[in-house]
Amino acid sequence: MAYELAPLPYDYAALEPFIDTETMKIHHDKHHQAYVNNLNAALANHPELAAKSVDDLLRDLASVPEEIRTTVRNNGGGHANHTAFWPLMGKVGSAGVGGAPSGPIAAQITTDFGDFEAFKKTFNETTAKQFGSGWGWLVFQAGKLKVISTPNQDSPLSQGIYPILLNDIWEHAYYLKYQNRRPDYLAAWWNVVNWNEVNRRFDLAKG
Repeated sequence: MAYELAPLPYDYAALEPFIDTETMKIHHDKHHQAYVNNLNAALANHPELAAKSVDDLLRDLASVPEEIRTTVRNNGGGHANHTAFWPLMGKVGSAGVGGAPSGPIAAQITTDFGDFEAFKKTFNETTAKQFGSGWGWLVFQAGKLKVISTPNQDSPLSQGIYPILLNDIWEHAYYLKYQNRRPDYLAAWWNVVNWNEVNRRFDLAKG
């Protein structure tokens, strides 16, 4: 069964003024769709692999034939990463969107980073330093939150790690509004973070 691109869980303009409407249209409809198309093409002759969820596919890249493994890693990663990314943002002004976190993730952030501002600083600095294109991640390992970054469309799922929060730092995620000012984009992005979804993923990560 072919992978499909789900619609955004909000309107293209929902993240204004922090992420512009045109960026969301291009990012979702063009870039994410391209990852889905390329993944489907790569697996066209491997229905047993295409039957897996994209997350399971990335968890077991060793099962993917070597001749298509890089294509699956890149495009499967692009599909999985973006599929997780969209719900981790929400309409500006909605309950639980932007501002400081609440619930279990807030308590864990305080335990592991001291406070929310210290966590944001760590996340933004780590993510800003990722060379070229990639992602910034908040993961939960050995009972503790940790900030990491990965290049390209690499996913922590391939390392056996379930991500809680992620931010896209490919230029297509922010260039129309922020040009080369990645730190400005990173700072603005916290205004659209959906803490309800972060708490849901944190609960899954804890098992």
